[in-house]
Amino acid sequence: MGVTSRSGKYIKFIIYLIAIVLINAAGLTLFSRIDLTKNKVYSISRASRQVVSTLSEPLTINVFFTRNLPAPYNNTERYLHDLLEEYAIHSNRYFNYRFYDVSPEEDDISDAARENQQLATNYGIYPVQIQILEKDELKFKKAYMGLVLIHGDTIETIPTITATDGLEYKLTTAIQKQNNKISALLGLSGKIDIKLFLSSSLKAVAPYMGIENLPDLPDKVRGIVEKLNEKNYGKLNYVYFDPSTDEALNQEAKAFNVMSLKWPGISNGKVPAGEGVIGLVMTYADRVVEMPLLNVIRVPLIGTQYSLADMDSLEENIGSSLESLIDINENIGYLADHGTLQLWGSPAMGGQQQPELLSNFRSMLARTYSIKDIRLAEDTIPEGLKCLVVAQPTKPFSDYELYQLDQMLMRGTSLVVFTDAFNEIMPPQQQFGYRQPPMYAPLQTGLEKLLGHYGVHIKTSYVLDENCYSQKVPAELGGGERAIYFAPVIQNRFINNDLDFMKNIKGLITMKNSPVELDEKRVSEIGAKTWKLFASSEKSWEMTGRINLDPMSIQPPASDADKKSLPLACLIEGEFPSYFAGRPMPEKSVEEKDPADTDQEILQAPAPAPAIQMDLTKVEETGGSIEKSKPVKIFLIGASEILKDNMLDEEGNSPNATFVMNVLDAANNRNDIAVMRSKIQEFNPLDDTGALAKTFVKTFNIAGLPVLVVLFGLFVWLRRLSRRKHIQMMYDKQ
Repeated sequence: MGVTSRSGKYIKFIIYLIAIVLINAAGLTLFSRIDLTKNKVYSISRASRQVVSTLSEPLTINVFFTRNLPAPYNNTERYLHDLLEEYAIHSNRYFNYRFYDVSPEEDDISDAARENQQLATNYGIYPVQIQILEKDELKFKKAYMGLVLIHGDTIETIPTITATDGLEYKLTTAIQKQNNKISALLGLSGKIDIKLFLSSSLKAVAPYMGIENLPDLPDKVRGIVEKLNEKNYGKLNYVYFDPSTDEALNQEAKAFNVMSLKWPGISNGKVPAGEGVIGLVMTYADRVVEMPLLNVIRVPLIGTQYSLADMDSLEENIGSSLESLIDINENIGYLADHGTLQLWGSPAMGGQQQPELLSNFRSMLARTYSIKDIRLAEDTIPEGLKCLVVAQPTKPFSDYELYQLDQMLMRGTSLVVFTDAFNEIMPPQQQFGYRQPPMYAPLQTGLEKLLGHYGVHIKTSYVLDENCYSQKVPAELGGGERAIYFAPVIQNRFINNDLDFMKNIKGLITMKNSPVELDEKRVSEIGAKTWKLFASSEKSWEMTGRINLDPMSIQPPASDADKKSLPLACLIEGEFPSYFAGRPMPEKSVEEKDPADTDQEILQAPAPAPAIQMDLTKVEETGGSIEKSKPVKIFLIGASEILKDNMLDEEGNSPNATFVMNVLDAANNRNDIAVMRSKIQEFNPLDDTGALAKTFVKTFNIAGLPVLVVLFGLFVWLRRLSRRKHIQMMYDKQ
């Protein structure tokens, strides 16, 4: 009996063991995960899955991350592990990743780790200094936290990963960029010329300018190009020109605007007076990028100083210029005339921020798109463009230019408009420190009648809101905070989260925003879909007529009846009828020329051949104009301030930056990318609660919980008392 029982236990143990092994074996093949986070931050998005599942060439991600780092860096490493594993699950056979050991053991380092550190350095990944708390002391430690993506012959490096925010977005866009780059490079019909213009005459004067290493420059540039050629399928062609020996080369260098130097005789004539050029030019087809090789700095009291460009930076600049030359990213149009905001403004001086610039917007845009300047006065809008951005036009559009915009929409190019209802006119600078406030003139460019035809327009007013940004007042002016009513803070409940690209945006801030109105009747006739993307709070009102945005002079209306929520941005999608349907194509206005220039042209032009006289007004055109559009989107917001540097962060992680880029991605039919970008949004404000609710919660926390504890204790005491009496009664009966 005892033997039978013991053998039964052994059989059960073996069965259980086999079951556990089988379950684990099944788990390896039937792997699944459940992400319970709201934004699915631990699951890769559809765009990422599509990118890694359609790889056509091997992609290897080499990660160099120091092990056993303290929090929060160890969480970053763990997240990176999980993220790459998730990529691997959804990828095809071309995806691979590897973590390299670069960690020292105790105070020593193994040979393998040393080799891995050298490998990381070769890829441009260097250790960064992090702050750690060890034995109650703050210490600094150097750690490797970077990775490199090797796809075909292309290499993309993310040198520093200190946080998990946006890591999936960075990886996926980097892989996309490499995919596009490979396709673009392999599709080139010729090579990209990299021309070094360096006059040999400069070598004599170089020691006096402090650039003794100038003669080595051609070999250094050649080495950089050869190194880059290994990563770019040999598509670069290096050429060294010496304009001192050929006047035609000198003229070619000047045509490329290469830096030219001219010097007098030096050292009692030992170095004769002369001139020369120095610069690098990249050309492909009709595209040209010029890069300076000589830095010139004029320092007060010291004088002019010269230095050659840093070779590491030059390699990086050639790489980025190559990408712009061959259009790796998708094109996006930007209207560059009609007084729009200048996308390529002057850089900030001395590190000071210039809030009027669009530097941050341009940086965000250039990471994802190739920006094409569109000038309606000179060119036509190219075919194949998916989206055109119009930011604060201030000059009127002619009918012919409106016709171009209209036909662009008809061809299926979406329109994104950031426009203002008023033109802000700054008064001339006054003496004695007296400053007049700016004047605001209603803006009429003609674009509004085109937008009105499609069923949307902005009102000639500004939206002011009690729920707004508060400015801190200096102590010498009384301290406290001052409400900036014309900078509404958009709460989550006034943001439309129905659209995928708006789902994780829970707060925005705008400035000098005009209300947007939808013509419901017109939209219904067209059959378009409309979305009001966000609105001001119910405590907002309009300022019309004479505009004065001095915060000291603005007072909210006394009655709540004068306040209401106002839509501030909208999106329309549909097939729109042409504004010029049934009308002849407008004539293009010809710019009047200086009579002197006209005479000169006449003198130089050959005599015209005799022509047959014909009345051209009797010629009729048919066809050519499109009267109904393909499905397109029109986005309209009555504020251009949201594009400026004081409203967007450089990294593009703020809600405002995410909103702007998501709108552009949605207009370019890249909703998956917009959704992926929104996942990193951590801004999660609390819902607004009324004063009564706040008082109730506060009172409950202070008095309610102790009262509940007392009542529960009283209940337990009464129950024990009842039980005691019940037992006593049982014994009394006996």
